[in-house]
Amino acid sequence: MTTLTDEELERYARHIVLPEIGGAGQQRLKRARVLIIGAGGLGAPVLEYLAAAGVGTLGIVDDDNVSLSNLQRQVIHGTDTVGMAKTDSARDAIASINPNVAVELHKFRLTADNAPALITCYDIVVDGSDNFETRYAVADACAAGKRPLVHAAVGRFDGSVTVLKPFETGADGKPNPSYRDLFPEAPPPGLVPSCAVAGIVGAITGVIGTLQAMETIKLITGIGEPLIGRLLLYDALAARFDIIRYKRN
Repeated sequence: MTTLTDEELERYARHIVLPEIGGAGQQRLKRARVLIIGAGGLGAPVLEYLAAAGVGTLGIVDDDNVSLSNLQRQVIHGTDTVGMAKTDSARDAIASINPNVAVELHKFRLTADNAPALITCYDIVVDGSDNFETRYAVADACAAGKRPLVHAAVGRFDGSVTVLKPFETGADGKPNPSYRDLFPEAPPPGLVPSCAVAGIVGAITGVIGTLQAMETIKLITGIGEPLIGRLLLYDALAARFDIIRYKRN
């Protein structure tokens, strides 16, 4: 059993009074090890809310430095951290939010070669990457390593979130779908422009990243119904959420 200190009992009091979480759920959060791919627009709110929630260990994968143009949406960083490695900047911010959280830094780009060994060191993986090569590498490694993956992507004014556990079966007895069932192959290079080219409203990463954090908390504590086999779509301009169901091919 993971003991909560008096300070932690006060810090997480609003969690602990929730019957769905309680002391046992908070202990599960403290024991959890979560790997976040990217300390950018999506990773920023994920890291902030998981740190505040008391997730015991957060691993951060990022090989980039903070730039001034990041600050419009990557709210874990600040003007005073421009030029600093994003992993270091995020670590310092997490320490300010919750010094009880252990932070493990991985200052490299995740690839199909290094992903499997790293992913199996964690309980859950949250993908906040911004390119299809990394997304496929992460999804394939999570499927092979039997690690739940909380995936998301954002566009100019829209975003999507889903949870992937293809190594388990659903209530119907059939295998859960994988990332490749949802996206069989990556789009041709240049078809999906980067945010540097197309632009992006900063708050959209906050909405989608916070949803990723919530799905992660659900997975750790065992509450609610995760977005398995369901793709949650958010259209900010229309202020509308939709859900698309998808299955194993």
